[in-house]
Amino acid sequence: LALAAISLTACGSKDDSSGANKTEIKYFSFSASPDYEEPLKKMVADFEKENPKIKVDIELAPYDTYFTKLQTLLAGGKAPDVYEMNYENFVSYAAKGQLLDVSDKTKDLDLTNINEMAFNAYSYQGKQYGLTESFSNVVTFYNKDLFDKAGVKYPTSDWTWEDETEAAKKLTDAGAKVYGTYSPITMNEFYKVAAQNGGSIYDKDGKLTINSQENIDALQHMVDLVTKQKVTPSPAEMSGQNSEDLFMNGQLAIVHTGIWMFGTFKDAPFKWDIQVEAGNINKATHFFANGLVIDKDTKKADAAYKFAEFMSTSDTASKLRVDNSWDLPINTSDAVLKPYLEQTPPSNREAVFKSLDYLVLPPATEDWAKLSATADQEFEKVVLGKASAKEALDSLQKQFQ
Repeated sequence: LALAAISLTACGSKDDSSGANKTEIKYFSFSASPDYEEPLKKMVADFEKENPKIKVDIELAPYDTYFTKLQTLLAGGKAPDVYEMNYENFVSYAAKGQLLDVSDKTKDLDLTNINEMAFNAYSYQGKQYGLTESFSNVVTFYNKDLFDKAGVKYPTSDWTWEDETEAAKKLTDAGAKVYGTYSPITMNEFYKVAAQNGGSIYDKDGKLTINSQENIDALQHMVDLVTKQKVTPSPAEMSGQNSEDLFMNGQLAIVHTGIWMFGTFKDAPFKWDIQVEAGNINKATHFFANGLVIDKDTKKADAAYKFAEFMSTSDTASKLRVDNSWDLPINTSDAVLKPYLEQTPPSNREAVFKSLDYLVLPPATEDWAKLSATADQEFEKVVLGKASAKEALDSLQKQFQ
């Protein structure tokens, strides 16, 4: 019996090291699909090396279908242990009690080299329900070759809407299907443009103010670039292509998009750079964040938290993110960010950090997703001439106030 016990103990130890008794957690993600799957696999491999008793099972879905699939998993009682959550949707899930409160685990977390604004994005009603893994913003990307050809000076950090519009007129060549500028006419863009014009979706007391005059003027400006100035391609003129495709094709002189496009644009067949976005009454730039949240019903909370903390704050994961031009980590140590500033293109990476001075948060509320979807439908009516900017925003105010 003694010999048998020794034998079983030895077998048990062997199983631990080979993985038979590891804690396996399921991780569901969207931001890695499709361009960053290999960096994610490397992050997970490094985590598992540091935590040999934990195995991470990755499941990916593109953003367009991610939340539909997540809802299906949750409804079926098959929730991932830890999953990715963008800032805009975070409040809705936290408010519904779907997420695990990790306040006790994060209260002793060293935030010395952590961007606290980004970290605090995943708190709700005074409790921490997630760990921010990355954040990003939107800047002005511009094709230097098209600017040179048209004899137009490059954008500067103090550009206004008027400056950009006038430059876009000179850069547009309808015959060659080259357009001066582009930004989507959607709620995700509108709330920032409204802020540039002194407007907001909600006032400081949380009251909906979407049909303010400042907001009406902001929406009209966006639509005029397509219908009046004709410096932005209409949906029909885009022929099913997205703005990033047009930029890579040399058909857009300016595109307003996120810094996550650095990797995609790296091999563009022309010279390009970035600048802080133009403002009007104010400067305002987007703030986007992705974080890792833990399902409230998980039986593997400790292992899930260790993984979330690693992905959020570790130098290892942060360096991999920077090396692959995959958003910005919230880790602000010199060892992590210095290599980011040294990478090219773009040459003017300082604009990324200068833009952080003008961040405007998405007005995340429990009904934000529904408001955004409805707004996009109303905005389309304005572009098609079926409603005025005022009528569209009055309709939204009536529906959601």
